[in-house]
Amino acid sequence: MRIGELSERTEVSSASIKFYVREGLLPPPERVGYNRSEYDDGHAARLRLIRALLETGGLSVQAAQRVLAAADDESVPILDLMRTAQAAIPVPEAAASRESVAAVRAVADRMGWSTHDENPGMLQSARVLDAYRALDLPELTGLLEPYARAADEAARAELAVTVAAPDRSRMAAIVAVGTVLGDTLIAGLRRIAQEAAAHAAMRDPAQPPAAELRELDRQLDREPS
Repeated sequence: MRIGELSERTEVSSASIKFYVREGLLPPPERVGYNRSEYDDGHAARLRLIRALLETGGLSVQAAQRVLAAADDESVPILDLMRTAQAAIPVPEAAASRESVAAVRAVADRMGWSTHDENPGMLQSARVLDAYRALDLPELTGLLEPYARAADEAARAELAVTVAAPDRSRMAAIVAVGTVLGDTLIAGLRRIAQEAAAHAAMRDPAQPPAAELRELDRQLDREPS
């Protein structure tokens, strides 16, 4: 297909397609004659992957390049691909206190997790604990272990899907996309669950926060839109 048809099928502009080719994210089209190039279904699938990483996953072009290069290279172990994808996810660059790092490490040890201290999730989690402490919200710090249990269940489910893949190519796609977009999915589902839990608590008079939640709900309903 010509670039115009590819653009229409994938809803990616021709200029963006050419840019992705120049940046190495998209393989170049096949030359079929003077000043004529052809794309195929593989290019369309690749463009959908690129859009997912950039738009839904929030990766930079450079980060997406690293993830796709690792996914394409069959000599790269799947575990290394996962680490590349984890490192590509944008997070604030800031130090974390030793106290918070130790707290995260302690929870990881209690969960039986075998992981290295350079895992980006260690500092990311520790920085959140630092923010909780700075805001004098120890109640939120106490949620670290429940969050860890939920993360453990999600990670095990992801691994089961990954190892069931029929070949390395499919496995690489699952790891690359699942690692990057999984953060977004978990955050979205958590927001839905928060609302559902709040509504359930308001319906149950035995729940201590029921009255407070109902009053908050009434106040929100009275606010002008």
